[in-house]
Amino acid sequence: MTGLVLLNKPQGFTSFDAVARLRRLLGERKIGHTGTLDPMATGVLPLLVGNATPLCELLPNTSKAYRATLRFGLTTDTLDITGTVLTRCHSAVTAGQVEALLPRFTGDLQQLPPMYSAVSVNGVRLYRLARQGKTVARTPRPVTVYELALCEADEAAQRFTLFVRCSKGTYVRSLVSDMGEALGCGAVLTDLCRTEACGFSIAECRTLEQLEACPPAERLLPVERAVAAYPAVRVTDPQARRFLNGGALELRRLPLTNSAAGLWRVYAPNGLLLGLGEATPGQSLAVRCLLARPESQD
Repeated sequence: MTGLVLLNKPQGFTSFDAVARLRRLLGERKIGHTGTLDPMATGVLPLLVGNATPLCELLPNTSKAYRATLRFGLTTDTLDITGTVLTRCHSAVTAGQVEALLPRFTGDLQQLPPMYSAVSVNGVRLYRLARQGKTVARTPRPVTVYELALCEADEAAQRFTLFVRCSKGTYVRSLVSDMGEALGCGAVLTDLCRTEACGFSIAECRTLEQLEACPPAERLLPVERAVAAYPAVRVTDPQARRFLNGGALELRRLPLTNSAAGLWRVYAPNGLLLGLGEATPGQSLAVRCLLARPESQD
């Protein structure tokens, strides 16, 4: 079984919960997700199934988009509404103040990973230390916020909804916390929906209930959807057999230029996607991930 599932993750589920649910539904143990979503978050969670699981580390590094709601006048240890409250204060932030603040948090930023995160320090996940009441030194990491816009404002409730388009590794919780600190009143994330990830939109995703209701044959999408951004090359039958057995292909024998560096989708003459190869300029196309079996060419 090889394919792609585009899941609209429900609130209250960890990404691992979603994987466990899909394992039972599909009857397949090998399932990997392409980016962790917090339990409180919903939205786009691509899942790779069977022989496609190695692609989790090879998907194009595209931006991600979120619809995020925050509340001013409150801080918590997790930086979101699910955590233990640390401070409360009266706040009277206006939509105009939020609009004026957005340019400051757009562009290239240095962001401190939150303690409640999956980042590892000395081989230990930060969230494990946080659950023990520990705080450790963390190194700010470069992230990019490509777009930040105010969508809705409820000044009476001090709730504001933002559209965020950002680079991989950006913590929207940290962004919200930093905005609250900048306005001197604190802020927490109250709702988060990932609307785009890995080149997929939420409109393409299905809920767990929808996946359970559809026929088994329709639950998986072709794995080509996950790697469509990479260029493609079609090889000969002998080259396909060599590739499927782990052998590198000489670039000069392929319809590629010698400067064609990077990842390529490799197809057999019959149109079967064999896997991904990585080209080294002037040398060869080496196997990075196989998606078919040698017997598929027999």
